[in-house]
Amino acid sequence: MTAHRAKWSGRPAWWILALLLVLLLPFTFRPAPRVPSFKEVRADWRPSDAQLLDRRGEVIHALRVNPVRRRLDWTPLADLSPALVRLVIASEDRRFFRHGGVDFRALGAAARARASGGPSRGASTITMQFAALLDSDLVRGDRPRTMWLKWIQMRLAWGIERRWSKREILEAYLNLVTFRGELEGAAAASSVLFGKAPHGITEPEALILAVLLRAPAAGRDAMVYRAMALAKAARISTPTGAIVLAAGKAAGVPRGTGPRVVFAPHAARILLRAGSGPRSVRTTLDADLQRFVSETLVRQLFVVRDQRVRDGAALVVDNATGDVLAYVGGSGDLSSARFVDGVRARRQAGSSLKPFLYGLALEKRLLTPASLLEDAPLEIPVSGGLYRPRNYDEAFQGLVTVRIALASSLNVPAVRVLQLIGAEAFVARLRRLGFDGLTQSGEYYGPSLALGSADVSLWEMVNAYRTMANGGMATPLRMIPGGSTGTPPQRITSEEAAFLVSSILADRESRSVTFGLENVLATRFWTAVKTGTSKDMRDNWCVGYSRRYTVGVWVGNFSGEPMRNVSGITGAAPVWLEVMNHLHRGAEGRTEMAPEPPPGVVAATGGADLRPEWFLRGTRSHPLSVRVAGVPRIVAPAEGTVIALDPEIPASRQRVLFETKSAGGDARFFLDGTAIGSAGALRMWNPRAGKHTLSLVDRDARTLDAVRFLVRGTTSRPGASR
Repeated sequence: MTAHRAKWSGRPAWWILALLLVLLLPFTFRPAPRVPSFKEVRADWRPSDAQLLDRRGEVIHALRVNPVRRRLDWTPLADLSPALVRLVIASEDRRFFRHGGVDFRALGAAARARASGGPSRGASTITMQFAALLDSDLVRGDRPRTMWLKWIQMRLAWGIERRWSKREILEAYLNLVTFRGELEGAAAASSVLFGKAPHGITEPEALILAVLLRAPAAGRDAMVYRAMALAKAARISTPTGAIVLAAGKAAGVPRGTGPRVVFAPHAARILLRAGSGPRSVRTTLDADLQRFVSETLVRQLFVVRDQRVRDGAALVVDNATGDVLAYVGGSGDLSSARFVDGVRARRQAGSSLKPFLYGLALEKRLLTPASLLEDAPLEIPVSGGLYRPRNYDEAFQGLVTVRIALASSLNVPAVRVLQLIGAEAFVARLRRLGFDGLTQSGEYYGPSLALGSADVSLWEMVNAYRTMANGGMATPLRMIPGGSTGTPPQRITSEEAAFLVSSILADRESRSVTFGLENVLATRFWTAVKTGTSKDMRDNWCVGYSRRYTVGVWVGNFSGEPMRNVSGITGAAPVWLEVMNHLHRGAEGRTEMAPEPPPGVVAATGGADLRPEWFLRGTRSHPLSVRVAGVPRIVAPAEGTVIALDPEIPASRQRVLFETKSAGGDARFFLDGTAIGSAGALRMWNPRAGKHTLSLVDRDARTLDAVRFLVRGTTSRPGASR
C-alpha cells in the first residue's frame, strides 16, 4: 500500500487536469456567468446597522435593520490590518497573487488526496470563494457538490480575475466573507469579537479571525489549535499565551451581540427606517450635548428615585433655526418603559400652559402686567359639581398683579383669566401654537384648562415656548439639517405680548412669592422659564428659553403612577438649569442680556408698589382699575344638572333656583329662547320635564353664559317663575 501511494504521488498531475477538462467539456460552450464590476458590488453593499450621525458626522446611534447579517461600513483594503490580510492569504490561498483565479496545483493535490483515501482538502481559491459570495446558487449548503457547480464557480472566478485587480478581489472578499455566525466582513468581526476597528487587529487576533473562515463554529481550544498550526505554516512566532487570550475573548462573545452606539435611540427610531432607504442619516443633533443632557437627566432621576420618579425626557432646540440639538426621549436602563418616547408622548401640562393664556389676554388688551387679579377661594359650577381651584401651597395672596400671578404660578388668578377670555379662544390659540392633541371644544376642557388639564407633548411644548422666544413667530422644529419644512414663518402671538410674557417669566423678584429668591430657576444670564406639575403629581415640567436656546424637561412615570412630593423646582428644573448653564458656559453666553422691547411697548410706573412696568402702548393709564374679580356667569343650575321630579311632593316645593354672579341689573334670563326676567336677583322656576337651556344675555343681546340641564319625571302644574 505504501509503495502504491508513493508510485501514485510520483506521477505528474497534468493528466488529472486533462481528465477534468474532458469531463467538463460538455459545459464549456454554455454562456459564461455575468461578472459585476467592483464599483457595482461596492454600491450594492448595505450595512446591517443604520447609523444616525450628529451635525458633525459623528455616529451617535446604530440601529439594527438587518436581522440576518451583521455588517458594518465597507472597509477599504488600506484600512485593514496588514497582519489580517497576510494571514487570511496564508490560510486560504497562498498562491493568490500567482494564479488567474483557479489554482490547478491545489486542485491536483486535492484530487490526489481524495483518490488515495487521504483527508480531504479544499482547493477553492480566494477568487473562487468570492465568486460563491457573489452568486448564491454556488453556495453548496446541504446539497452535494457537483461538477457543474464547480465549473460555474471556476468560470466566474476567471471572469472576475479578468475584470478586477487582485487588490479589489481581496478587498471585496474581506468585506463579504462570513467569519462567525452572523458576522459578515472583517469590520463586523473585529468590532464584535475584539471591540476594535479592523485596522487595529493584532497578529494573535488576526490568527483567530483567519482560522474562523474555515471553522466559524470552533470553540476556544479548537481556535487555539488551528491558530498555532497556521502560525507555524506562515512561519511567524506568536506567543501561545497571546493566542489563547485572543481565542478566549472571541469565544466569550455571546451570539447576537454587536456594536452598540446608543446615545439617541428615540431619535433613531424616527429617522432611521429598515428597507432600501439611506443607512446613514445626518441630523441636527450635537453628540456632545446629547450625551451631556442624557447623563444629566439620569443623575437627577437617581436623586429623586426615592420619591417614585423613574422616567424623564429632555429636548434642546436652537431658537433661530429650529434645529433640535439634543433629543432624549427616555432615561435608558432606569426607565420603566424604555421604548416609550417621552418627547412625543402626551401628558398633562400643568401650569406650563399659563404663559400662553396670559399672553392671549395681554394681546387682546384685556389685561396689563400691572392689572390686579383676585387670588381668593373660587367655586365654579361644572357638570360634575363645583370646581374649586387651589394654589400649590394651599394659600391665597388676595389681590396680586398679573406679573406676580404668572411669575409665581398662582392657580386661582389663572382660572379667572380663562373666564375672561373664554376657553374656546384659549383652545384656538393653543392649536395655532402647535398643540395638535387638543381636539375637543373649550367647553369640554372647562376651567381646568387654565391649569393644564390638556394632554400635550414635550415636542409641542418646547416649540411653543420657542415661538414666544422668537417674538411670537412660529416655525416647525427640524432634525435634518438644511431641510425645508415647507411651512413659512407664522405670526401666532404679537411681538409685544411675547415680550411682556418673557419679561414676566424672567422676573426673579415676582417669582419669589411662590419659589423664593434663591432657586434653580435663577440663572446668571437672561432666561425666561416656567414650571408645571399636573394633577396628583403625575407629570413635572420645566420649560424655558434664553436668547439662543429653548430647553424643555419632563419627569414622571410613563406608567402614570404619581410621584411623591415632587415640584417643578425639585423634579425637572435642576436638569433644565444644568443644561442651560452648559449651553452658556462661555464668557459670551454668561453675559447674555435681556431682549430689547419692541416699538409697541412702553415703560411706565404702575402697580400698587409703583414699580416700573412694561405696557402695551395705550394701556398704561389707571392699571389698578382693571381689577378682574369675575365675569358674568350662571352659578345655578350647573352645566349638565339632572333634576328628578317627585310626584308625591307638591309642585310649590319643587322649584329650581336660577342664580348668577357679577351679572348686573341689565342682564336677563332666557329659558329655551324666551325671556323670563331680570338676572340681577335670584329667580325660582317651576320645572317642566325635558331638556332646557338657560342663557344669560346682556342689554345688547349678547349671550354672556349658557347652561344646559335636564328635568325628569312628571311635569309640575304650571306656575310662574318669580
